[in-house]
Amino acid sequence: MRIYKLSGRNVEVSDAMRDYVQEKLTRLDRYNDQITDARVTLTVRDVRDAGRRNRVEVQLNVPNGIIRAEEHHSDMYAAIDKASDVLERQLRKFKTKYMKQRHEAAPQPGPGPAEADVNAGLDDVSEFAPEIVRQKRFDMRPMSPEDAVTQMEALGHDFYVFMNMGSNACGVVYRRKDGHYGLIEPSA
Repeated sequence: MRIYKLSGRNVEVSDAMRDYVQEKLTRLDRYNDQITDARVTLTVRDVRDAGRRNRVEVQLNVPNGIIRAEEHHSDMYAAIDKASDVLERQLRKFKTKYMKQRHEAAPQPGPGPAEADVNAGLDDVSEFAPEIVRQKRFDMRPMSPEDAVTQMEALGHDFYVFMNMGSNACGVVYRRKDGHYGLIEPSA
């Protein structure tokens, strides 16, 4: 694999560091040789906790998904090692699930989302003024709800927004408290 984008924030990316990142990410090819894109961002931050000073963010784009890792350490090379280990585990898990899904028939979607208690927590609304503190934009690839669950798990999130290839509508899969998954889709 070759690195398509390696950038540094508040740090000069040396040739030695670039080679080290390349070496660590090249070993991931044995798990998934279909990595289409890799973005690595090395950041040095001015924080009180020296253990969180160096941050490594890696995003790998694979067919039908994204694999992402973010690690912190007092040493940049150790943070790269930790991120590489996380990516290796996620790729192994992603590839296993992907191969399993290819060999099995597509499972039926689970039961719809549980009805929420509409009145829960409405007493304190006047005291709390929510604000948007972060905004994300991303490309939505058409996929099945099962693929969206796999992506959600690979990213370590509790929900995942996706474009349903069966209905061409935006949908959300989420992890329920009982361990199963829910699917939210707009009605026609």
